[in-house]
Formats: sequence, structure tokens, C-alpha cells
Amino acid sequence: MAMKNIDSTARIEDGAVIGEGTTIGPYCVVGANVTIGANCKLVAHVHVAGHTTIGDDCTIYPFASLGAPPQILNLNESGKLRIGAGCTIREYVTMNSGSPKGGGLTTVGERGYFMNCAHVGHDCHVGNDVIFATSATLGGHCDVGDFVFMGGLSAAHQFTRIGPQVMVGGVCGIRGDIIPFGLVNGQYAALEGLNIIGMKRRAFTRERIMTVRGFYQKLFHGNGVFAERLAALAPMASEDPAIAEILAFIGGGKHRALCMPADSTAA
Repeated sequence: MAMKNIDSTARIEDGAVIGEGTTIGPYCVVGANVTIGANCKLVAHVHVAGHTTIGDDCTIYPFASLGAPPQILNLNESGKLRIGAGCTIREYVTMNSGSPKGGGLTTVGERGYFMNCAHVGHDCHVGNDVIFATSATLGGHCDVGDFVFMGGLSAAHQFTRIGPQVMVGGVCGIRGDIIPFGLVNGQYAALEGLNIIGMKRRAFTRERIMTVRGFYQKLFHGNGVFAERLAALAPMASEDPAIAEILAFIGGGKHRALCMPADSTAA
């Protein structure tokens, strides 16, 4: 059976649970309420605090801070952070625990790749197989779907939703909800089309892509008022699961307006 390998300079508080085969390198600090799965590697100088759970097979690089309290003024208590298996968390990444007003839980899915200085704020829920490039940032209460790519230096306003398979360009300020399969770019993120490359990687056929693209063009670049176009296109939900997913996402909006194309026909 594989044994734990903990450097003599690391500080592991009583109560912490460390999985078999996990390596904890020099000067790491692990709190009493932390659970780290099997076959993980904390390279060095990693700080894991609070009620944090890390899944198996994660690699965490120096100066990452996981499970620190939410960055909220006048906060009296913090919640939990749960990170899925197979994640790579690079240097200086920060992920905060949940807050009492936000459900008390921040979640990060499996197989995520978080480049240096990326940040996941309190009460965020991040899906599987995401990539956050350097300094990509989520404000509190954001929801991020599976297979999302966040470009470098991009930042999402709190309570923003980012649908599955979205691609966000670099240096984008995200102020609205981004539909599934969307491609956004610009200083203040605007919808530029569909993430066709991502759809192909997810094995979308040419016919499916053409169907979803036709729906997108009618919805965002058709004639008339957006709300009227949306209502008229509702029956297209039966034509492709991706269209149904986009329509359901739009219908589920609560806090933020929808991220739209920059041209005036989307009004």
C-alpha cells in the first residue's frame, strides 16, 4: 500500500485527513478540518485551511491558498470548499470557502486546470474540465458550466452565470450571463458567436453545428425585438439538445442580464 510522504517542514494540524500516496512538500500548512484525497501532490508552500475537501489525484503548486474565508466585509463565519479529483492548481491560485448568505459552499469540479493567480470567489460553483488561464477571476456566487475556458486576465462579476462549453477571450470583463456554447470577447465581454472549436471537440457533427448556428443567428441577429424572437424560437428546442439547453439557460436567469452581441439588432 502506498504511504503518505510528508516533508518535515510541513505543518499538518491534528484532525486533518491525508489520503494514501499523497505527497506534502516543504513548508505546506494544512488545517485541522481539511481532507485531502489519495495520490495528491502539494509541491511546496501550499496553504489549505477551513473546511476544505480535495479529491484524489490533484496537484497543487507553491503559494496556492485554498479554503480561506470569503472576502466579504464584516464576515463572522465561513463555510466549506470542495474541490474535485484530478485538478491541477498552479502557483498563487486562490479559492475561497462559501459564505453563510450564499449557501455556505464553494465547489470546483473534476479535472480543472487553474493557471497561476486564478481566483474562485466564495459561493461559486465551477463545473468539470474547465481551464482558467492566468489571473482569470470569479467574483462571488458565480456559476460556471463544464468545459469552460476562461481567458487570461478575464473577470466575472458576482452572480454571473457562464454556461457549459463557453470560451471567454482574454482581458474580458463579464457583466452578463453567457449562453451555453457561447464565444465572448472584448473589454466588456460581448457575444461574438458560438464556440465552434469546442463543439467539434465535444463530437458535434457538422449537421448539429449548422442547426445550432442557424438558431443562434435567428435569435441574436433576426428582425424585431429580442423577447419576441425568443418566444417564436422556443419550438426549436425539439430540434437539438444544445438548443434546448440554451433556451433553458436563458429562462433560468435571475441576477444578471444576458450577454449580447455588440450590434444593435440584439436589443
